[in-house]
Amino acid sequence: MLTRADTYDEVHKALQWQIPEHFNMGVDVCDKHADATPDKTALIIEDEDGDITQYSFLALKRLSNKLANLYVAHGLQPGDRVGILLSQSVETGIAHIAAWKAGLISIPMFTLFGEDALEFRLTDSGAKALITDMDNYPKIEAIRNKLPDLEHVLLTGKGDFKDGGPISLWGALDKASDDFTPLNTKSEDPGLIIYTSGTTGNPKGALHAHRTLLGHLPGVEFPHEFFPQAHDLMWTPADWAWIGGLMNVLMSSWHHGVPVLAQRARKYDPEKALALMARHRVRNTFMPPTALRLMRQIEKPKERFGTDLRTVTCAGEPMGAELLDWGREALGVTFNEYYGQTECNLVVANCANLMEVKPGSMGRPVPGFQVEIIDDDGNILPPETVGSIAVRAPHPVMMLRYWNNREATKDKYKDDWLIMGDLGTKDADGYLWFVGRDDDVISSAGYRIGPGEIEDCISKHPAVSLVAVVGVPDALRTEAVKAFVLLREGNNGDPDLENDLRDFVKTRLSPHEYPRHIEFVEELPMTATGKIKRKVLRDSEIAKTTDA
Repeated sequence: MLTRADTYDEVHKALQWQIPEHFNMGVDVCDKHADATPDKTALIIEDEDGDITQYSFLALKRLSNKLANLYVAHGLQPGDRVGILLSQSVETGIAHIAAWKAGLISIPMFTLFGEDALEFRLTDSGAKALITDMDNYPKIEAIRNKLPDLEHVLLTGKGDFKDGGPISLWGALDKASDDFTPLNTKSEDPGLIIYTSGTTGNPKGALHAHRTLLGHLPGVEFPHEFFPQAHDLMWTPADWAWIGGLMNVLMSSWHHGVPVLAQRARKYDPEKALALMARHRVRNTFMPPTALRLMRQIEKPKERFGTDLRTVTCAGEPMGAELLDWGREALGVTFNEYYGQTECNLVVANCANLMEVKPGSMGRPVPGFQVEIIDDDGNILPPETVGSIAVRAPHPVMMLRYWNNREATKDKYKDDWLIMGDLGTKDADGYLWFVGRDDDVISSAGYRIGPGEIEDCISKHPAVSLVAVVGVPDALRTEAVKAFVLLREGNNGDPDLENDLRDFVKTRLSPHEYPRHIEFVEELPMTATGKIKRKVLRDSEIAKTTDA
């Protein structure tokens, strides 16, 4: 836990890693609280009808013990993999906790995945068991004959489960013992595989040890302003299938004994999100910038809904100055942007109460991390120089390796650095600035242009809702900047607006960064985690050039 101090440097120097030889995430996030404060609320679930169910830490311990016994009874042994294809729910929480207690490796999977995505992950991981619900089971049933390693499917719903078919999870739990002795796992033992988003090819499975939870903690405590504080309660619209929802929100909160709110909303609605947070007095939330931009369209949200947020964090794409200013004015809180990735999460962040938040910056290295900008030879670059964002290894939050992919694991490191795969700069004050993915950077007329800054600029235009910027082939400049623009309701994409947007960028950034090409679109391709797929847009433009 971070030590409070007056300055960033003092907090950074005070953190000393003490990773025990033995550590079990399931015991840490559940059993220790169940033994110390059994009646304390761990989980609040509100369904789409408004019905609310609460679970104490003792209830989670008993349920996860039952499920751990069920895993063992079906022949699963330490090191075996368990897929978890569920949305925010109590079943999701106990499925992970039980797996870790039994020494298994859990694999969160997004419920909007199609058959191909599920087949790849289940095949690649060799999962022996899967827990899912009635809505998602047809996808599994359709590919079951392609999954020779998958021996057991447990369904959370109530239905007619035939012999040889899926197992009724709750029916089996009713018969299981709630007495289970967790394995005394080592902190270096594997406990979790989280697959990358796969925007540049097949997803890679980042294999994490039990220690990764401890490695996450400073990156949660810092941007959430020395989390936890009295009356803190956490919620996120991000799915628990991703590292941001599962580890940054759910498990890090439970480590500290902080209750988490869950809701199975099928579609993000900013007004409903505000009402939900007000209704449950949510104090802490993590939201992707896209969700916040949609919320920005609502007038006077704090006054209208009565929210009382203490901290708001965002990550996944650059936030920009516009959102930062809006958050302070409309919600009364400074959004703390942070940065990380599935393989090495929460390495850079802002903490508004401790340091200046520079609009557009990701912040400074989280206490306990050394983050630098390096060149291709692993040398640390001087301030204001574009290079690769890298984190000094080893570190408890870092993955053990990519599952079944030694070559990719080797390529992830350069000497003592883990390469994040993003380009950035570091200023003289130690703040890091995101330039773009290695393959997102636009090379135009000798300039290296990051799309994030242009997107932030265009998004400030009153007619713009969302925007994505990519480099498109240009015979003269190698690449030219193209903007795909989703307009706000009531605006039309005409030549006058195109010219206005170009001038908007020219006058606010630089003439070499303005979009020479603009296309107004009805929607933008997004990953399951809410990031814009620039690669899809870029590949489409390359294909047009090739066809021509």
